[in-house]
Amino acid sequence: MRSYPLTPVERTLKVSTRPIESKTFDRITVHIFQSNEALGRSAAEHFGNLVTRVAHERRRAVVILATGNSQLTFMSALRAKEDLPWSRVTVFHMDEYLGISDQNPVSFPRYIREKLVDYVHPAAFYPIRGDTSDVEQELKRYSDLLREFPPDICVLGIGENGHLAFNDPPADFQTKEVIHVVTLDERCRLQQVNEGHFRRLDHVPRQAITLTVPSLLAAKYVVAVVPEARKASAVKAALLGPVTPDCPASILRTKPNVTMYLDLESASLLGK
Repeated sequence: MRSYPLTPVERTLKVSTRPIESKTFDRITVHIFQSNEALGRSAAEHFGNLVTRVAHERRRAVVILATGNSQLTFMSALRAKEDLPWSRVTVFHMDEYLGISDQNPVSFPRYIREKLVDYVHPAAFYPIRGDTSDVEQELKRYSDLLREFPPDICVLGIGENGHLAFNDPPADFQTKEVIHVVTLDERCRLQQVNEGHFRRLDHVPRQAITLTVPSLLAAKYVVAVVPEARKASAVKAALLGPVTPDCPASILRTKPNVTMYLDLESASLLGK
């Protein structure tokens, strides 16, 4: 079993999982928490309840997970939960840089393994192969897997430019594709530099493989984990602006069973 340093969430059980405020924006339930740690722990509780319910009802649960700095407290809290039926959970993830090996420190499959899979040992984990020599075949392989294992739960973040996975604005809300290759915009690539994953902008790959917006939202339940002040503008646009491909996350307002977790920083532009 892989050993991880304890986070504040795991060091103390006194972190409240109760929101300081809850709101509804169209069809989204939004919970606002005092801190990133409280947000992560509460989102993990909600996710755990959903997984347990689905696994009990269907004998298995299929989940899509996000990566990135915004998911760290959620992942940490999830690792601390010892009562989930991981032996009946199949794990997918949503994107990977094109041309990147899963041994590369910036690889998203590596992130999922190191932050969760190596620790909880789910029934299966299906990574996207970013370094594939045949991109079209890889897209077909992953599409076929998701058709074989339709997702029950999708946990996602929101990018600083409002993206969902690597679907930068303007996103395609109507595509019939399950997964596709995209060219990343500059703001998305700068986010990767500012989060410390790359030293310079020209080090960030220009293309990625990503699940499409419709395939992300095909899951019955969506859990949006969105902490930190740098996401405040995107959160405001997603919840208060028009539903538009120019803010991909705004499409969440049209789907049932979406729960969004914010901290005071990411919710700071929503007003009273």
